[in-house]
Amino acid sequence: MTEAVLAIDVGSGTQDILLYLPGKNLENCPKMVMPSQTQIIAQRIRQVTAEGRDLFLSGVLMGGGASTVALKAHIKAGLKAYATPAAAKTFHDNLEIVKALGVELVREQPQGTSEVRLGDLDLPGLGRVLEEFGLKLPERIAVAVQDHGETVVMSNREFRFRFWQEFIAGGGELKDLMYDRPPEYFTRMGALRDLAPGCKVMDTGAAAVWGILSDPVAAARREKGLIALNIGNSHTLGLAIKGTRVLGLFEHHTGQINSGFLLEQVKRLQTGDITNQEVFGMGGHGAYLHPDFPGGFEFVVLTGPRWEMARDLGFYRAAPFGDMMLAGCFGLLAAMGIISIDKG
Repeated sequence: MTEAVLAIDVGSGTQDILLYLPGKNLENCPKMVMPSQTQIIAQRIRQVTAEGRDLFLSGVLMGGGASTVALKAHIKAGLKAYATPAAAKTFHDNLEIVKALGVELVREQPQGTSEVRLGDLDLPGLGRVLEEFGLKLPERIAVAVQDHGETVVMSNREFRFRFWQEFIAGGGELKDLMYDRPPEYFTRMGALRDLAPGCKVMDTGAAAVWGILSDPVAAARREKGLIALNIGNSHTLGLAIKGTRVLGLFEHHTGQINSGFLLEQVKRLQTGDITNQEVFGMGGHGAYLHPDFPGGFEFVVLTGPRWEMARDLGFYRAAPFGDMMLAGCFGLLAAMGIISIDKG
């Protein structure tokens, strides 16, 4: 690989950015941890609300969270909200539900409204930042986002976890989780490719795991098997991995769990006792084990911005190339073959 790559790991709180430059040590490559686009857009919506103006949302589908909260507050303040159908999909796959929130769907900007453009990437903005430091936006781009998948007939938690079940049952090879062209139901990934044509896309959970395996201590244990734990700002994902194959996992909402509960869930994944019914019933996404799940996986390796939840649990904290917050970016590079995980 002789080309520069911009790797971006998009979370609910931050977007973690790494500019890979051939010939430089990864530790010396430019990097940023910045507010995620949903946080930025939420602030822009709140500004429109504070000005007492009606809102027009344009752009493409992106992650919700903070922007959804801001939109609901805008409507609650008695102000009007308009959105194009593409932008409205940010708030729910079923546009009837979006309309029920009080959003009017339109094709063009209504007169007198303030426009806020949606999208998980702001490449022009990143380009301007890089230019300030004498750097250029590269042609090769890789982005990780969490995509629940588009569904109007079932819970998005259930739909997302159906993908994980099919993935593990079908072999669970990590290399299959990076896409040049994502499945059509991964509409958030598809929207990324509208913003950055030709970019490679991946789920944030998969990128974090690749990043964990880029840590030499974790890499040395992957053939024996390990639990990779990513505690994100919104979601916590635990995967049982042997080699580069996922054999089991659970996924929870981070805000609904604590240290003791997390330890219990990890232990139950290790022994193969965890069930989808219990995790989903607690408000999480679910759990799934391959029918041939062998158990074991005693070594637990941790990453993610909310890692302190597991500070006292005795897990190894991965810091690939000295930077835990960039684990997802390093993971994107590893999935592309730029970084080797064969260090053990």
